[in-house]
Amino acid sequence: MSALISVNDLTRHYGDFCAVDNISFELSAGDILGFLGPNGAGKSSTMQMLSGNLAPTFGEISIDGIDLLEDPKAAKASLGYLPENPPLYKEMTVDEFLDFCARLHLISRSQLKTVCDSAIERCGLGDVRRRLIRNLSKGYQQRVGIAQAILHSPPVIILDEPTVGLDPIQILEIRQLIKQLGQNHGIILCTHILPEVQAVCNRVQIINHGQLVYTASIAELLNEDSTRYEISLNSSLKQTVLHEGDSAHTIFNNIEPIDDHSFIADSDLSADRTTAYIIAQNWGLTRFTRHQVSLEQIFIDLTTGDTKAGDTKALNETGLRD
Repeated sequence: MSALISVNDLTRHYGDFCAVDNISFELSAGDILGFLGPNGAGKSSTMQMLSGNLAPTFGEISIDGIDLLEDPKAAKASLGYLPENPPLYKEMTVDEFLDFCARLHLISRSQLKTVCDSAIERCGLGDVRRRLIRNLSKGYQQRVGIAQAILHSPPVIILDEPTVGLDPIQILEIRQLIKQLGQNHGIILCTHILPEVQAVCNRVQIINHGQLVYTASIAELLNEDSTRYEISLNSSLKQTVLHEGDSAHTIFNNIEPIDDHSFIADSDLSADRTTAYIIAQNWGLTRFTRHQVSLEQIFIDLTTGDTKAGDTKALNETGLRD
């Protein structure tokens, strides 16, 4: 399957400062890619370059097979973009605004109503289509912003912080809409909200100091093999096991107590061998689970300090030269 977006060695300098440093990645149809990073990491510069609003210093961007730098008008026609603050004409009704946007996309007069009706239906705007945009809630205004981004059925949609300022119900509605759109489009979701990425996306990338420091599928993240376990023992044995003798320290490292009978520890053994050892020692095992790594912890580990892309293992897992 050919990539909808192909980015190669993308770099952006502001004077002597390198905001985006030689990043490469691809986006395919059906992908919902969570693009994460702390403030100042290079997210906004990357999104501006992908949308054609900022010229790269070096590198190549292809959108649906069209070189963005060589033929920007044709490439942008394959792109739908919702910036963090939707550029809405709030004195217009929803119908008027979407009709206006459709004309900007050069949609034929005969197709205008069909195209606008389809976007309104997909974004759940039917009940408010004749209302002034300025009188709509923040959630509905975000829906209007998404509707204008998908009017011309672009293969690629870029959403920058689409749920900022929404209440919990509105957030759930927008997440559901993004998942529905992801069935037929390639989507890049730029956000600070980590649970949103795990709830909506099937892939995640983290940028820090202008470099991609992590890239993996959500499935890989959730199923990543770990030798860190959460263990509960018979409460009368736990203290003896951990603090008297060397039996526990034979297989466990970095023991972290949770409560009177549970702890988290690293083991050099597989899960099967670890549980077999505990049972053989008659420690009264009552619970044993793999301590699953969280996206939040990965994000914190990779974006605090001076971590660089070359220091992480995850970049090699996709086969991309990020």
